[in-house]
Amino acid sequence: MSSTPTADIPTDAELVAALVAAQHPDLAGPLRLVSDGWDNQLYRLGDDHAVRIPRREVAAHLIEHEQQMLPGIAARVRARVPVPIRVGVPSAAFPFPWSIVDWIDGVDGASVAAAERSGLAEPLAAFVGELAVPTPDAPRNPVRGVPLRTRAEVVGTRLRSLSGRMEVAALEQAWREALAAPEWDGPPLLLHGDLHPGNLLLTPASGLAAVLDFGDVTSGDPATDLATAWLTFDEEARERFRAALPTPPDPATWRRARGWAVTMGTALATSSDDNPRMASLARHALDQINADD
Repeated sequence: MSSTPTADIPTDAELVAALVAAQHPDLAGPLRLVSDGWDNQLYRLGDDHAVRIPRREVAAHLIEHEQQMLPGIAARVRARVPVPIRVGVPSAAFPFPWSIVDWIDGVDGASVAAAERSGLAEPLAAFVGELAVPTPDAPRNPVRGVPLRTRAEVVGTRLRSLSGRMEVAALEQAWREALAAPEWDGPPLLLHGDLHPGNLLLTPASGLAAVLDFGDVTSGDPATDLATAWLTFDEEARERFRAALPTPPDPATWRRARGWAVTMGTALATSSDDNPRMASLARHALDQINADD
């Protein structure tokens, strides 16, 4: 059974070419579909650019969030991020926003083993620290940055669903400990919101080439982005990542971070039956939580 959401916004290369020609004719060129995700499609535009366009109406506003937030993020972080260089405005041909960004070469972080991602520990820790500044006016996201108790029902349902497929006792224990930890009581800090390996690009030498897909950008509990410690790394690299964070997380925040890893890992595991790439990320994350003492 397919678990990838069905597209409700029809797009194809012909439509995207027409949109570019109408609004940004100086960038018109050959198009090639390179990514057909849950929320957006990405077309490579010539050699130097890419078009990011929504495939679901529920996600169309996320493009606007990226357009709003990415210029300021790029000015603050050392890691490369896909800042929109041109904005596509809604029109009679396509009633939703879209973006043109620079094409960034790199290796998909989801396509390599955790050992090959270990070199990201320090640069990704720097990125998380540079990003996490008080930003109360960031876009609201009902499922990221929020108190973990608001996700208790859905995570509980996912854990019950997985119990027939794998051992979930350690996941349930990690989730209970996260729920019992004191909630974040500081200012809402800026978050990527979906910091898993599929949104990371590696250099040929396994460094950090770019951080991608800021559709879930929001502000709130910094433990949300710290979940990448389990989503991206093995135990050795996870400890290096933790040690390299500019602001060392207190024990409660680290417990909540593991809870966010349970949240995201179970989401991937229960919605990736037809997506081997995301299923692999889910297996890694849940294995790391299960093995974490």
